[in-house]
Amino acid sequence: MLKEFKAFAMRGNVIDLAVGVIIGAAFGKIVGSLVEDVITPLILKPALDFAHLSRLEELTIMGTVKYGNFLAAVINFLIIAFVLFLIIKGINSMQKKEAAAPPAAPPADVVLLTEIRDLLKSKA
Repeated sequence: MLKEFKAFAMRGNVIDLAVGVIIGAAFGKIVGSLVEDVITPLILKPALDFAHLSRLEELTIMGTVKYGNFLAAVINFLIIAFVLFLIIKGINSMQKKEAAAPPAAPPADVVLLTEIRDLLKSKA
């Protein structure tokens, strides 16, 4: 059962799907941060300075652009992408080692049948 699970998990489609989901989630955080922390405050920032009015102070606070949050999301994305690259590179090297292993010797009956075939060909 463990071998079946390993064969299932190591298929290309499963790995590709997992990488796509992880990268998609990380990129979604970048887009969310861009909208929430950069674009929305620029749109909602009042054109006039209402800081002297006590009940409208929230408008100026709401207009604060948070570039740091956006840059943190971009850096997190780059770190996640690099770690996934290293993981996939390791998986690919393991699969190449398994594929490069010499094939097992054929059974004795197959060797005997091959010799018989070759003898029949040489007589003909």
